[in-house]
Amino acid sequence: MATTADERSVERSRTFSWSDPSGLASVGREMAGIDLMRAMIDGRLPKPPIADLIDASLISVGEGTATFALEPAEWMYNPLGSVHGGIAATLLDSCMGCAVHTLLPAAVGYTTTDLQVRFVRGMSAATGRVLATGRVIHPGRRLMTVEAALTVEDGDSLLAHGTSACIVLR
Repeated sequence: MATTADERSVERSRTFSWSDPSGLASVGREMAGIDLMRAMIDGRLPKPPIADLIDASLISVGEGTATFALEPAEWMYNPLGSVHGGIAATLLDSCMGCAVHTLLPAAVGYTTTDLQVRFVRGMSAATGRVLATGRVIHPGRRLMTVEAALTVEDGDSLLAHGTSACIVLR
């Protein structure tokens, strides 16, 4: 006997909280980008709200590099029963932007001008923890270009990759 949609749709809920982003932005303007990223990693500063929203964590940075980790979950699913591609795109955009930010001095910002993403494999709650690593490939004075890969932590399978450019705002 087949089950109905009503029988399968057990309601679930999710809540989250976040820190005031204006405080992080204010402190961030006073710090070199790499120092800001390191302060978020070690807990001296809170994560930005987008990271809290999708349960992503910045786990490492270096000059021109940044890595985020995320555990795919059921609440991220699209109607096809897999993690929505926007989660992968957000992780790639985030790690590429943070890689750029690591090269910027205090009081200098950036914004993404374009984002190209190629999806290779889907994600599900069974995928396990994933890592998105971005690397600046051209650290221009006005425009930086970046590349990134999203992989499964256990096994290193490529899930998606992308490129981006960020304009430096002085």
